[in-house]
Formats: sequence, structure tokens, C-alpha cells
Amino acid sequence: MSSATGVRVDAYVWAIRLFATRSAATAACKAGHIKVNDASAKPAQVVRVGDQVRALTPGGERIVVVTGLITKRTSAPLAALNYDDRTPPPLPKEERPATVLRERGAGRPTKRDRRLIERLRGRGGTPDELD
Repeated sequence: MSSATGVRVDAYVWAIRLFATRSAATAACKAGHIKVNDASAKPAQVVRVGDQVRALTPGGERIVVVTGLITKRTSAPLAALNYDDRTPPPLPKEERPATVLRERGAGRPTKRDRRLIERLRGRGGTPDELD
């Protein structure tokens, strides 16, 4: 299947180890979680050297640029030679949204609780406004 011109996108993202199985890569394509050059990709779409692939993986979004064509799954160091990882580094802990922990068995949050949680996460005013 590997030719000088291109490779199927589902086989490529599986071969460079963005997904654990080929069927998971195909399912991600069908669900619209893989984009090639900012356009949704079907599993059989061909990727070529120089294309940018964005994949929403279980570990977060990954952005890679194709530098080599590969269809067989190889070791991670060999697979890394076939792409350039452009994924931005994760946010520092200080800049991440706040996580709100509730006591176990406390039940569903009330409307007031939900509003407070949203404000703590930065999606509203200050939490003092409801008090």
C-alpha cells in the first residue's frame, strides 16, 4: 500500500503510534477526530509528505507534520523519524482550569452549586457574587 505518493491516513496515524489499533484510528477518522490540513479526513484519504495531521487522541490533541511515509507499525524511535511533532506543550498547573471536588454521596449539584463551579472555572463572574 505504501507508495511514493501517499499513504492512507488511518494506516499512517496507527503506524506512527498515535492510536493503539488500526480500528481505533479508522473509528477516529469516521468520528471526525482526524484532520488533514485542517479538513476532516475519511479513513482512506491519502496523506503526503508535508501534510499536517491533527488527531484528537485519548491523551489529548496531537499535531504532526508528515516527514516520511510509513504503513507498517514499527518501534517508537523508528516511527518518530516519519513525523515532526508540533503539539504545543501542556499548560502549567497554575494556568489549568480549577477542578472542583465534591464529597462522595453529596448528590447532584444544585443550580447555585453549578453556577459557583462555573465561576470557579472562569466561565462567569466571581464566586462572591452569589453570597
